[in-house]
Amino acid sequence: MRRLRIMGLLAALTLAAGTPAVTAPAAAAAPARAAAPSTGAPEPAPPAEFGTDWHDPLTAAPPVERPATRSCRVTLAEARFSDFTPHRGTYAPPEGCGRGPWAKVVLRLDGAVKGRQYDRLGNLTVGGVEILRTSTPQPSPDGITWSVEKDVTRYRDTLSRPQPVEMLIGNVVNDTYTGVIDVKVTLTFYAAEGATAPADTPDLVLPLTTPDVTTPRNTERLIAEVYATGSGGGCEEYWYLTVPDAAPYSCKAADGPHREVRVSVDGRLAGLAAPFPTVWTGGWSNPFLWYVTPGPRTFDVQPIRYDLTPYAALLNDGRPHRVEVSVTGVPAGQSGWSTPTNLLLWQDHGRRVVTGALTRHEEGTPANSSRWTPAPPGGEHRLDTSGGHRLTVAGYLDTSHGRVATTVTRAVRTTSAHRWTEGGSRDALTASWTDEESVTRGPTTTRTDRTYTMDGATTLGAGDRLRTVLTLGDRADSVTLRGGREVDRSALDDRYTGDATYTANVPRDQRHAVGTTTVRHRLYGSGSGDGCYDRTVSTAQGTLTVDRRHC
Repeated sequence: MRRLRIMGLLAALTLAAGTPAVTAPAAAAAPARAAAPSTGAPEPAPPAEFGTDWHDPLTAAPPVERPATRSCRVTLAEARFSDFTPHRGTYAPPEGCGRGPWAKVVLRLDGAVKGRQYDRLGNLTVGGVEILRTSTPQPSPDGITWSVEKDVTRYRDTLSRPQPVEMLIGNVVNDTYTGVIDVKVTLTFYAAEGATAPADTPDLVLPLTTPDVTTPRNTERLIAEVYATGSGGGCEEYWYLTVPDAAPYSCKAADGPHREVRVSVDGRLAGLAAPFPTVWTGGWSNPFLWYVTPGPRTFDVQPIRYDLTPYAALLNDGRPHRVEVSVTGVPAGQSGWSTPTNLLLWQDHGRRVVTGALTRHEEGTPANSSRWTPAPPGGEHRLDTSGGHRLTVAGYLDTSHGRVATTVTRAVRTTSAHRWTEGGSRDALTASWTDEESVTRGPTTTRTDRTYTMDGATTLGAGDRLRTVLTLGDRADSVTLRGGREVDRSALDDRYTGDATYTANVPRDQRHAVGTTTVRHRLYGSGSGDGCYDRTVSTAQGTLTVDRRHC
């Protein structure tokens, strides 16, 4: 068996001795909140090293809140995935809770797998609308179960009538990779009754199945949501590690690792965003980091949201327009990104046609530079990258309740330092992505500042001991002002740290793997129930050592 090399390994996803990594034709991605309950007490002292079984996967994220009203449950999909054949079925709204509007709709996925298997990317569509994108954990020989929850209330329009259902978790099962993935997906509907009002949801949800879109002529608010994932087993799963052609690394991209997810309307830039640097459960060449605690959003691929309301006047002319999504920085002709998109529309029920105008479009000059510093003898190569872009668009609509102006400003920035050795014994990255957004609609302004961070290194030491040390961060601060006065504020801080080591190039039972992880998920303000959610989960050698709530 050939020797394991770290240089380029993180990008090429090559692991000796058959250690699963994200190399499946469909990558990993995930739904909303993992719903493993807190035990409130630590388990027994951890073993000296990983065994043949470990704690079921869980996250520290909060469960979806539910109202105390009448509820109805519908099974949306129940399937076993062993290849790339999608599960197809039908959906009908519940009979006991009405056809909406509901107070809340909660999706839950329950999964089970055992044996040996890669992590796999899954998606679920109802009526062509993608409502879930998820990835799977990697199993133990004895088997694991896991669950994921997601608030899907915003898809009320889609869920209010019978629809075709399609779900796929692309998988390969053979003599080596034996894990068949069993899943059951349900929807629980909570009635709007008594003091519990129906949720404010879009009037219409349109899947962007083709670029040509015709919207209702009375649209007064328009949001695009893009489930953007770099995936597919190639270098774009690790897009943040790609290097220009001149640098000696396995994954190339002429423009370096800076990426932007852009939305255009009729060929004109209408929205931009930084992609989230998701790390799947085989990521960074070390699945022992992720067996119990996945990284942020790995079990919840949250869509990027773009407020396209300034373009509503243009789209309201009754003719088809081209709405397209692209990812900049991807080498020409190279696949690896998936960008399923939904359009969420609110209509003015007091007017058949809403008119207006796009009044402002200011795009900054895109910035993107990568500087490669060759390695000195016995030293490290280094690639320093910085990139950024800014866009402001504004427009107004003359609605039945008066003229409403909307201004959207968004600015993204990337900085990263990638270091690796010529001989392949070390591969490291320190990176930060910021995505700052301001939306003013009438008298209300919402500002959201997002920051994603990644700081880690994989090294190959004596005796082929492979070690990965990694910290990931997902932060967002949001404030809403109305008439200049603060009316809402929230803060999210989701942080993962891990340190795992195993012996490469040997059979599984000879790896002598050890690893510790800690995840702390903090959420303050709106969205956190009583205003505070703070949970820490720690593991050692696959056992749960800490599960603590701080609020």
